[in-house]
Amino acid sequence: MDFKSILIKWYGQNARVLPWRQTSDPYHIWVSEVILQQTRVAQGLDYYLRFIEAFPTIQSLAEAPLDALMKVWQGLGYYSRARNMQAGAQMVMERFGGKLPSTYNQLITIKGLGPYSAGAIASFAFKQQVPAIDGNVYRILARIFGVFASPFTAGGKKEFHQLVMELMDKEAPDTFNQALLDFGALQCVPRSPNCNECPFVGICYAYRNNLIDQLPVKGKKLIPKDRFFNYIMVKHAGNTYINRREASDIWNSLYEFPLIETQEMLAPEAIMVLPQWVEVVGKGDVVVRYVSEVFKHKLSHQTINARFFIVELTVVPYSLKSKYQKAPMGTLSNLSTPRLIDSFLAAEPASVYFHGTNTGD
Repeated sequence: MDFKSILIKWYGQNARVLPWRQTSDPYHIWVSEVILQQTRVAQGLDYYLRFIEAFPTIQSLAEAPLDALMKVWQGLGYYSRARNMQAGAQMVMERFGGKLPSTYNQLITIKGLGPYSAGAIASFAFKQQVPAIDGNVYRILARIFGVFASPFTAGGKKEFHQLVMELMDKEAPDTFNQALLDFGALQCVPRSPNCNECPFVGICYAYRNNLIDQLPVKGKKLIPKDRFFNYIMVKHAGNTYINRREASDIWNSLYEFPLIETQEMLAPEAIMVLPQWVEVVGKGDVVVRYVSEVFKHKLSHQTINARFFIVELTVVPYSLKSKYQKAPMGTLSNLSTPRLIDSFLAAEPASVYFHGTNTGD
């Protein structure tokens, strides 16, 4: 049998049963593909179901308040995916009458849809003969066919694209693409694949040449950087103060407490004499009810070293009121916050680790 036949036979015996495969609705397929861009299927499944329940149509997504969208997405990370999908939904409403177009060339013009997502929707929903190439596909083809071109270069991407088009089942491109994705997720996994039970073991270039760990050719590995966050949770008359992150940085559109970011992790006493601290708490008396230990929150390309301060104020300085939004303490769980802050709120300490009085001098 040829590659296509072997792959389809394997898929018939091993295909994953997933809700977005039980529908031909292109919008539902779009949502699933965006969620799975940076998320494992096991984690993304519940988010997919909640997202479709909250925003069942393109129009409902296009018109959703940003806070509602961010709350449903909370915990998935890479929040630009949700914002871009909403912007894409608004484009679909304006340019395509609320319906996703059926061709790859039109889909690729929608904000948030890259070559993979556009190919997946065109293939899965509309049976177009286009590839849906992600990391799984690069890995399979590089190993089995001995492709040494880097998928991180334009030339490499072109070579893999041509190979997929040569191999594709033109009668059932959706099944072929789904089979490739599942084969990479279940069989030809990144580390320690079970080659002895692989149906391609007899023709696999990487297996025959002991290159399983060398293919596909890796790109430059990003070295994670450390960042140091000091959050100040102000309490005054049953309220606290927050703002929405808007900068081109992590957690855009999510809410957070006043933040002092430093070049290194300083002792609490050193934080409490910084001008940024005085800007938040003012120069009057402030009771510091709690200072957390430093703990790490790992992201894909950086590690956040975080500490939380809980302070009580008798007078709220203008510098705090002018830059931050007052929020009743009981409403914080309704806001979309980074997982780092969400975890802190879920386990807000009842006891006092450190307390004192700061005059701002």
